[in-house]
This record gives sequence, structure tokens and C-alpha cells, in this order.
Amino acid sequence: MGKITIAIDGYSSTGKSTIAKQLARALGYVYVDTGAMYRAVTLFAMRKGFIDENHKDVEALVNTLDKIELTFHYNEELEFSEMYLNGENVEKEIRTMEVSQFVSPVAEIEAVRNKLVAMQQEMGRKKGIVMDGRDIGTVVFPDAEVKIFMSASPEKRAYRRYKELLDKGEEVDYDEVLKNVQQRDAIDSDREFSPLRKAEDAIEFDNSDMGLEEQFERMYNFALRVIGKQ
Repeated sequence: MGKITIAIDGYSSTGKSTIAKQLARALGYVYVDTGAMYRAVTLFAMRKGFIDENHKDVEALVNTLDKIELTFHYNEELEFSEMYLNGENVEKEIRTMEVSQFVSPVAEIEAVRNKLVAMQQEMGRKKGIVMDGRDIGTVVFPDAEVKIFMSASPEKRAYRRYKELLDKGEEVDYDEVLKNVQQRDAIDSDREFSPLRKAEDAIEFDNSDMGLEEQFERMYNFALRVIGKQ
């Protein structure tokens, strides 16, 4: 059977990465978390003082994009690839609420998207890949054989994110998490470059009231049917 490209898009905290990892593992495909790439660039910008609550220095960030090296390294114990920024494992640091509040403003910068989209397209050149993000089925791989768009209510997504952060030991407030989810939705959907959109040929999964096992089974069986036709 021929290998295909699986593009998973959707709103923040819909479980895109979780389901994408499961699909990649079951199919023996490569998994790429594009959100981690944007988070790593955001962390770089924060460390350099290019973005904070009071300002965003787009020009300074764009002028130093060539100083950013992003790589994934597979962690056998965790069974997924972790994000490395200029040789440093930043997987835990990029998942904090502090990074979350700035990732959408950084991701809307055209030069940042151009750089990362080119990297993502190269990663998937040979197919056999599951990639999740905001513009995978519309911009990165518009010809992907399987396109999935994931959604859920803001309240459900905020609660999932809130629980996830609590489990990691972070002190967070649910209302703060909900506000962040809503703000990211607005920025991601309204940005000028590569806005969050459901591709016309994507299958939508609203998982507000759907368990992980049911999601996986439905998506896995659908992917197998498409692969079988190759």
C-alpha cells in the first residue's frame, strides 16, 4: 500500500496532538507537531525580549529568524519526538501558559509562517506523515489524502487545558485559561496570513462529547480506507 499524508487542523486544546500521535504510532508514520515549532519560535522571541505583554518587535524577530534552528528528537521512553530549539530540549518550557499567551501573535507574522511552512513541507515530502496544526490541510499540504478538522466548545477545551496544566504542577485559574483559549481562537481565525480555516474537503470532528478511544477508532478506520485505495 502507498503511504499518504494526514493533515489534522483545528482549534487549540482539541486534542489534535494526542490523536495525531496515536495515528502515527498505529500506522508507523512520522508525527510532526507544528504547534511545537511555533511555540519554540515564541520562546526564542520571549527570551530575546522581542515580545511581552506591552510590545511585539516584529522586525527584530524577523531579522533573527536565521538564528533559529528547530529539530525534533525521538524520545523512546515517551514514545514521541520532543522539540529542540538551537540544540536545547524545550519541550516542557514551550507548553507553559506564559508561552501560550504569546504564541498566536508570533504565529501570525508572515515571515515566521513562511519559514516554518517551508520546513514542514520538506518534512512531509516523502509522505507517510501525520502533521497537526492550524493550516496543514489548507496551506502546508493542500493535496493531503486525509484532512481532519477538530473542534469543540471553548469551555470544554479550556477545561481540558486547565486539567492538563494542573497535572503538570502549574498554578492556573480556569477563567484565565478560558480567556486564553478564546483570544487564541480570535487571533488564529482572523489573522491575515494562513488563518485557521476548515479545508473544503476536510472531515470535521466535534469532540466536545467524544472520548479519545472513539475518536481514534473513527479516524484510524477512515485513514485505513483511504490508504487501501492508494
